[in-house]
Amino acid sequence: MNKEIIRARVVLPGTAKAEALVSNEPLSFWGGYDQHTGEIIDRRHPLSGQIAAGKILVLPFSRGSSTTTAILLEAFKSKNAPAAILTIGTDSFFALATIVAEELYQLSIPILALEEKDFDKIENGQVLEINEGGEILFDKKA
Repeated sequence: MNKEIIRARVVLPGTAKAEALVSNEPLSFWGGYDQHTGEIIDRRHPLSGQIAAGKILVLPFSRGSSTTTAILLEAFKSKNAPAAILTIGTDSFFALATIVAEELYQLSIPILALEEKDFDKIENGQVLEINEGGEILFDKKA
């Protein structure tokens, strides 16, 4: 298969290879993400019932406030955080949780900022491979 490469802006570096879990809807982790299981629990969200732990979560941005940071930090602690998070532009709430998790638990994930045109190239279920430089490699759509 032909591979496609997206060059994203690195908010926090790292590597990951996992299945993408994609939504065009933002997500509040407060009341929307179970930090003990990694399940999306907001029953009004399109990803409701899906497990984001260990997957590359692709969202336009987080919804809400610093409570998203607190829940994501708890997900790191319980080892139920996503493998990486990709957003349109920089999302400071996801970045802050990752910085604190690295300091407290020595756990980190890549956080990357995409342009909207690149966000639309990623599909649910695709396996994405992220390198330290912010390149995202995946199979081109048929």
